[in-house]
Amino acid sequence: MNFSRQALLGIGMILGGSVMLYAMVQQIGDSSNEQPAPTSAMVDTPSTEQAAAQPLTTDIETEKRILAQKQKERAARVAEQEKRAQQFLTEQEAAEAEALAKARAESQQYVANSAPVVDETESTEAAKEVAKDLTVQPRTDSESAADDKRSSDAEQQKAAQAQQEAKRQAEIKAEAAAKKLADSKKAAEAKKQAEAKTQAEAKKQAEALAEQKRIAAEAAKAKKEPPKSPSDYEVKRGDGLIKLARQYNMPVEVLAQANNISPLSSLQLGQNITIPSRAQVQRLEREAAAAEAQRQKEAALAKKTAEAKREAQQKLSEARKEVKETDAKGSFGVQVALANDQNRADDLVKKFQAAGYQVKTSRTSRGVRVVVGPERGKIAALALKDKINSDPKVNTTGAWVLYW
Repeated sequence: MNFSRQALLGIGMILGGSVMLYAMVQQIGDSSNEQPAPTSAMVDTPSTEQAAAQPLTTDIETEKRILAQKQKERAARVAEQEKRAQQFLTEQEAAEAEALAKARAESQQYVANSAPVVDETESTEAAKEVAKDLTVQPRTDSESAADDKRSSDAEQQKAAQAQQEAKRQAEIKAEAAAKKLADSKKAAEAKKQAEAKTQAEAKKQAEALAEQKRIAAEAAKAKKEPPKSPSDYEVKRGDGLIKLARQYNMPVEVLAQANNISPLSSLQLGQNITIPSRAQVQRLEREAAAAEAQRQKEAALAKKTAEAKREAQQKLSEARKEVKETDAKGSFGVQVALANDQNRADDLVKKFQAAGYQVKTSRTSRGVRVVVGPERGKIAALALKDKINSDPKVNTTGAWVLYW
């Protein structure tokens, strides 16, 4: 009875270990051969439209390197699984041997104690048959070839999956880059529009400010303009011609001329002065401008006359130095006028003498001749004639050389 219980226990342990070993090996084979049908169909028979719509953007060398790395990792995992299976088989065989040895020892001890020799032999043979049945059979060549094929198919499937994953990642990157570029363009356009809007607002504000300044300037100018009609003004403390001229926006000279006083005159407290109207200011400004132009013209003429007189005097001095005894005999003079009577001639004499000339008169049948000179030579007489004609003090242009 004890022998039967122990034998059944040992047989149960052996059967349980064998079932677990078989289940583990079967699981390893199934995991290697597992391949989803849709993916395999996609890899084996890709359509032309999909290939055209989704171009391969991954480098071939990169795919080969990834595939080789995946194969190495898969081979390492298979080797590790085989190693673990071998280790499990070794441990299982050791446990079986130990259980068998223990069962044998107990059987022998039981037979030695209570059973006949024939029963011991039968039990020994039964134990041998059980051990023979539980021995793990080696794998055949066909099974190894099938396992290799399954492993190769699994590697191809994983390579196809890696290629599809690479395509998908490339498409994702391309979409991300396109989205990033579109976002950057959109941001740049928004920034440009914001800058244009800011510039337009700044320009509008500047124009509004300029318009306000222009209106204020026109208002200030209108406020400072002279009155439309003349008005009287009583001088207050601190008033002066310059202050009042600035207050009514007119020249100091115009205000002084309107009141017949000098521009440098001081005003007395309580004095009444006339503020000219706008038309009077404009007229006085025109008169002042005309007077200034006449003054400048006279000054220019006087300067020119002075230069001409100085040049004529220099020529006369040089001509007198060049006079020699061998020149034409007699005296030369410059006749400046032929008066009708002696009184007119005397007036002309006084005029030329006041200008610094030597003058004498001589009566002729046609009137009284007024002559400036004498000069010893003709060259000197000609120079004296030019000087007289350019002298503004005597105001004559009809002088000519006279020989007597």
